[in-house]
Amino acid sequence: MSEDRSWRKAGIAGAAIGVIAAGAAAGVAIERMTVGRGMRRKARLALDSAGPYGALRGTPGKAVADDGTELYYEVDEVDETGAAGDAGAAGAAGAAGPGTSGGRRRRLFGRKRPAPVTVVFSHGFCLNQDAWHFQRAALRGLVRTVHWDQRSHGRSARGVAQLAQGPARGPVPGPAQDPVPVTIDQLGRDLKAVIDAAAPEGPLVLVGHSMGGMTVMALAGQFPELIRERVAGVAFVGTSSGKLGEVTWGLPSVGVTALRTVLPGVLRALGSQAELVERGRRATAEIAAGLVKRYSFGSKDVDPGVARFAERLIESTPIDVVAEFYPAFTEHDKTAVLPVVFRDIPALILAGEKDLVTPSTHSEVIGDLLPDAELVLVPDAGHLVILEHPEVVTDRLADLLVRVGAMAARTG
Repeated sequence: MSEDRSWRKAGIAGAAIGVIAAGAAAGVAIERMTVGRGMRRKARLALDSAGPYGALRGTPGKAVADDGTELYYEVDEVDETGAAGDAGAAGAAGAAGPGTSGGRRRRLFGRKRPAPVTVVFSHGFCLNQDAWHFQRAALRGLVRTVHWDQRSHGRSARGVAQLAQGPARGPVPGPAQDPVPVTIDQLGRDLKAVIDAAAPEGPLVLVGHSMGGMTVMALAGQFPELIRERVAGVAFVGTSSGKLGEVTWGLPSVGVTALRTVLPGVLRALGSQAELVERGRRATAEIAAGLVKRYSFGSKDVDPGVARFAERLIESTPIDVVAEFYPAFTEHDKTAVLPVVFRDIPALILAGEKDLVTPSTHSEVIGDLLPDAELVLVPDAGHLVILEHPEVVTDRLADLLVRVGAMAARTG
């Protein structure tokens, strides 16, 4: 019985820490239409089976990071037939290229066709590439895109250093083991590896949400020549250039001070007992749902299917991964990089006004650093604005792509 209570408590703690540290998930908005735990469980299963979110797939590939970690990505090619189809059709059409007839490529005067613009999407913490579902669906076939899973997320491998450490996973809590941290600069080098593998030539548009935006900044700080030579546009969504250690998460000042004091130690303890915590998270899923909803959405009428989809994303992120990544956010500071590297590049900066994780004031700071960028603050939107108000995000992103010549202007 004591062990049962211990892993339940660990689950609640893990869920709370994961939500506050990442802020990248959603609750299930079905409490008004169900009664009792059994009914809620059935409702979640029904949403899981009916929801199409995260089902889009492209041509798979793997990149290898500078430390040997394998990174998974997918490519959606341009549909040259003029109608978006499945991944196979889009890939075949993209491979054929313009100026084709009967499936054969024709080269004019023997010249090689210029590489198309590639839009590279980088997702946030505790998410994976499927978080871009709505934007991917809208742009599918219209522009070449690359979606990738950051290390230790989705289908990408755990970091080599983290695997070598081998976290303790026994059923009984033991001494906390310090996790091997992941740095934002490492994520920037990971993005470089993905670009080298999936889009080695041609113009680029870089799009990053939350941690993904920080990844783009880290890439720029380490490879400024790549940005100057190849990047035609950039979009920062719900992200920050620094000072994340000052974020209050919507809590009273006393609570924030206490949380910051204990959080590193709690994360180390939870990360060292990952199996115990994961058992607890499964048992306390309904409690976690309420917590994560608060830190993901700003409105109360989120589609239950979308909310459940987002919840599944965070459920797939182990607590030891949360522990490994958390220190990177307080250390992240790329304020000096932005005005130097992105000054002359068309940019979109977008955030939800009710974002408690990377507050919209952080996007306004980025806007001050890039005064020529388009700054969009979405009312009634939280951290997961890409899922909560996908039409706004897609519309502004499409406008950026038109402006930089990545795709044709929409008509009608």
